[in-house]
Amino acid sequence: MKEKWHNVLAVVLMVVFACTRWPGVLPQNFSAAYALAFCAGVFFPRRLTWWLPMLTLFVTDLILNVFYYRASALSPEMIGNYLAYGLLIWLGTKFKGRSSILNVLGGGILGAILFYLITNSISWMHDPAYPKTLAGWIQALTVGTPGWPHTWEFFRNTLLSGGLFSGLFAGAMKLGEAAEKEQEEEEEETEPEEEPGQPEEAK
Repeated sequence: MKEKWHNVLAVVLMVVFACTRWPGVLPQNFSAAYALAFCAGVFFPRRLTWWLPMLTLFVTDLILNVFYYRASALSPEMIGNYLAYGLLIWLGTKFKGRSSILNVLGGGILGAILFYLITNSISWMHDPAYPKTLAGWIQALTVGTPGWPHTWEFFRNTLLSGGLFSGLFAGAMKLGEAAEKEQEEEEEETEPEEEPGQPEEAK
């Protein structure tokens, strides 16, 4: 029963997350993706831990690229993103067994920081607008390229969304587990007690 509940809740969270990826639903770079990848490693059943979040991310990326941005279905930036998502899922698996809301919140923020560092470092490496120097790397992590919002503003939203959605995902899982446990206890209390067997007559 517990595994069945986790499976259902995991799919529901994926559907809600997919809806939030549509541009305009959330503020720019305010995404549930970082928290979702991390919490998948913490809470999802083992058989869903990797393929369900990664498939959801991949399918929604394809839909957005083709039907919203009218761009190529695949892009080099996606490689860095999925490497970062994979790292977040792996990090989440290390929190299994001590997944208090406080721990998950801290892990979600840590995951958001790692995602920011990885994706912006990859952008610095392949974007010709950045000098391939320490100063260029710092530029990629702070102000970005001219004509775009500063990357530190993205970082702020990344931290806020990572912490917020990690807390929400953890809370949903904990509430679900508590409700399931209460239901199981009620079912055990209502089960009729077996009557003791009648003693056999002495021969």
